[in-house]
Amino acid sequence: MLSFQIAGIGLEIHGVQDRWLPGSAWKCFLSEDGQKGHPDIVMRILDKCSVDYQVEKYFCPSQAEFQHMFRFESDILFTNQDWSVCVVLPISRPTGFQVLSNHLFYSRGIGCEMLQLHASLIDIQGRGVLFLGPSGVGKTTQAERWAQFRGADILNGDIVFVQRTGTEFLGWGTPWHGSSPYCLNTSVPVKALVVLKQAPYNALRELAGFEKVREVADHVFYPTWLDGGRELCTNILDRLLTQVPVYRLDNKADREAVELLERELNRIS
Repeated sequence: MLSFQIAGIGLEIHGVQDRWLPGSAWKCFLSEDGQKGHPDIVMRILDKCSVDYQVEKYFCPSQAEFQHMFRFESDILFTNQDWSVCVVLPISRPTGFQVLSNHLFYSRGIGCEMLQLHASLIDIQGRGVLFLGPSGVGKTTQAERWAQFRGADILNGDIVFVQRTGTEFLGWGTPWHGSSPYCLNTSVPVKALVVLKQAPYNALRELAGFEKVREVADHVFYPTWLDGGRELCTNILDRLLTQVPVYRLDNKADREAVELLERELNRIS
């Protein structure tokens, strides 16, 4: 059994294998005091009890009444009503574990006012900046430029959770990081959202109105499998866009692009 603390949510996993936890990402989120408190989520990956006449038998624990079933390719997850207890049939490959554990976590996280975005996240002297855009636009590259020229920490390079906490939003590092190698077990107050566009020049402008909503909404993961999930997600997004400025950065991913955005960050903070 392994216990993790991810974005303030305790996740206890039974039956996990090392090959499903690539690199050091998950190790960064191990919780040393996981035994002391009651976890928010218990995930149990089952083992076969027997195979008779090519029929597999599993022992399913009875801590909860499982009401939902989800399948990703050949991997299957059962969960109770509030997503606090689940069981998973033996995982066929690491991708199945990554997808199903993320699915489970977000289903609980949305109730804690978290959004999952396709973005990279940096911490520059206590200020969080999210770079948003489709795959290949340069989110990780932009974060790397800030690390290179300004010593910024890259909390995540591809999948970011943003949580409303009173008067501000926190950006969290999590073990899910897509194709990017970056993930840190920490958080930072989000001060700006930056929508990236590739260009042969550098230009920055603040977005407003429908353009702001459209540009950001395209990069939000909506938990449509939950009753009222899209509405809850939309409400959190509306608060995020009200409280945090959104910019469009046409850029060459160079030092000048960093300096251009830095001047604006210094102006607003």
